[in-house]
Amino acid sequence: MPHANPLRLLSAAGQSVWYDNIQRSMLRDGTLARLIAEDDLRGITSNPTIFEKAIAGSADYDEALRQELRRNPEQSSRELFFSLAIEDIRAAAEALRPTYEASAGVDGMVSLEVAPDLAHDLEGTVREARALVARLDLPNVMIKVPGTVTGLHAVERLIAAGINVNVTLLFSVERYVSVAEAYLRGLERRRALGLPLDRVASVASFFISRIDTLLDPLLAERQPELQGQIAIANAQLAYQEYQEIFGSAHFAALRAAGARPQRLLWASTSTKNPAYPDLLYVDRLIGPDTVNTMPPATYAAFRDHGTIAPTLEQDVETALARLAALPALGIDLGAITDQLEIDGINAFIHSFDTLLAALDAKRAVLA
Repeated sequence: MPHANPLRLLSAAGQSVWYDNIQRSMLRDGTLARLIAEDDLRGITSNPTIFEKAIAGSADYDEALRQELRRNPEQSSRELFFSLAIEDIRAAAEALRPTYEASAGVDGMVSLEVAPDLAHDLEGTVREARALVARLDLPNVMIKVPGTVTGLHAVERLIAAGINVNVTLLFSVERYVSVAEAYLRGLERRRALGLPLDRVASVASFFISRIDTLLDPLLAERQPELQGQIAIANAQLAYQEYQEIFGSAHFAALRAAGARPQRLLWASTSTKNPAYPDLLYVDRLIGPDTVNTMPPATYAAFRDHGTIAPTLEQDVETALARLAALPALGIDLGAITDQLEIDGINAFIHSFDTLLAALDAKRAVLA
């Protein structure tokens, strides 16, 4: 009997598998079509770092760049980037459109992020999100907005406008709850205007591995047995909050009007510490109505040797006890997650700046 594909089994268990990567070659050589057909891949996420590696690190885009520069030699590197990115996002969204239709709009989503330097600019974020949606003109596209305090207001406005949103760079449970509340407020505003709720989709991208990466050196000195445990515990607590929020009477009224829950999406799920199992942040976070977006190496590893078990709700009391132990060790998880948000935005801004500089260099050569 043939070996069952763990990725397909994961989808059957209620967790959607998305791919945390996009590159023009995979759209053209049949790779994406194969992942959809063989693995039941249900979505794609991108970010400034992924596009920096794809565009600056390959010749895949050189011909498209030439064409863009012929079409409009005066456009800025920023405009050039979005022209290239939109082509990729559109091609991926078209490949995933059957998944979108078959899942009644739950899956088949492709995410494109607003420019990271807008993380604290409300009007700029809303304007760019609307412009990207208008240019893409496809129902199965999500606009990624960082879950900063400013981002919360953008999420509410975009959801009210019927724009699908992937709220990214979430590290703390408290901020996640604020994001879910912003989503509900957006739905309320939309319902008050008499507009349909049934095709407005959102995910909350909760980052995993970076928490352990930052905490483990502190725990090594203070309580080594907690190393590699806190990121998962934090995610488990977020899922408990998810169940409470979207199982509430408040949401029941919105659900009756056609709304759907804003699913938790596990991001940053590759293992950074080689001492840990390569699938630590996938195997331990399996639960219904969630998404795991995996980078290529993690995706391939799960296809090869992933195990399926409902782990997300196992040992929740233990998880809560681990989190509760941190203050006595002199560790302020809130300060850690605040720092991770700042670092995450700065890393994306750096990638975006590097990408624009690479486009300037390519422009000079190609021109």
